[in-house]
Amino acid sequence: MGSEYFINSQELEDKIRTLLPTQGGAGAGFDLSASTQIIPIIDLTESAEGSNLRVDLQTAMDFATDYNLVNAGTTTLITTTGFFRVFGTSVRGNAPTGKNYMYLDDGTTQKTVFADSITINSVSIPPSSLLFDFVVFINAGISLKGYSSSGQMDLNVSTRQIASIDGTLTNPLGF
Repeated sequence: MGSEYFINSQELEDKIRTLLPTQGGAGAGFDLSASTQIIPIIDLTESAEGSNLRVDLQTAMDFATDYNLVNAGTTTLITTTGFFRVFGTSVRGNAPTGKNYMYLDDGTTQKTVFADSITINSVSIPPSSLLFDFVVFINAGISLKGYSSSGQMDLNVSTRQIASIDGTLTNPLGF
């Protein structure tokens, strides 16, 4: 059985009144006490947030991950509302000019969220690629689209929903 001790410290009492006004900060008198009894503290923060995975594990690829190849045209990548991880590569072939980009589209306005372009004076360049990995929020009426200007430019895009529109985390399938 633990022992209980009372603590008389005006500095501690003032701090508690400031930080916790409902616990006596409005002028009610109280005493601070300490105990030698061990009381376990359980952190339920992740469970209360709707996930029991670390955030980096929660964004892992799974069977819900979508893949799209954008080549010489426009492809709609995401139309569902929520937060999405978007990752992949922008591949530049050996064409002298070209452009890959992704943009948010509301039907009338486009907002670019990723762009990769090449303009050189020679047609004999080695192919190269650029990695990307970012999170995008899709609201109602918005879609994410990818565009590639030519057959020499590829946009390899994978997407995975990581949270719903209200921020509730989406765990990998099967978890």
